[in-house]
Amino acid sequence: MGKPPGHKNFLSMLSLKDKILLSITTLLGVGYIPFMPGTASCVVAVFIFIILKVKIYYFIFTIISVFLAFLLSGQAEKILKEKDSKKIVIDDFSGMLVTFLFIPQSVGPAFIISGFFLFRMLDMLKIPPADKIENFDGSRGIVGDDIVAGIYANLILQAVRLLLKIFS
Repeated sequence: MGKPPGHKNFLSMLSLKDKILLSITTLLGVGYIPFMPGTASCVVAVFIFIILKVKIYYFIFTIISVFLAFLLSGQAEKILKEKDSKKIVIDDFSGMLVTFLFIPQSVGPAFIISGFFLFRMLDMLKIPPADKIENFDGSRGIVGDDIVAGIYANLILQAVRLLLKIFS
């Protein structure tokens, strides 16, 4: 896929629908941060975890985010004319949200920071089946590997919580 023209000219050529789509998939512009935009989107997700204190709101927010990620990422890839563009960060954001699903906020800052780094590490390592899923075309490949990393991170965090509960 070819590169889109200069950012300002490129955005002015887009329809309102495409601008909204890119706003969502770049997490309101976080994806345009020049240095580690995926990590920046994960920081935003951690803040969402901290801010949304009612568990059902966090659950609903996460489901909507994952749904939008799968629905829109493939279209954003076509608009940006870049395969799995680094500007598309809703996938990392959603994976980080999944990492903290069903984790109580009472776990404390050290646990939250550990979850953040655990997800980022698992996202980079691409442990199977994430390595295979990443090769799928469109949204499935863009988002799927991040959701798998989020599930793995969540399961590890849940196991640690259980072990800490048993041995404390």
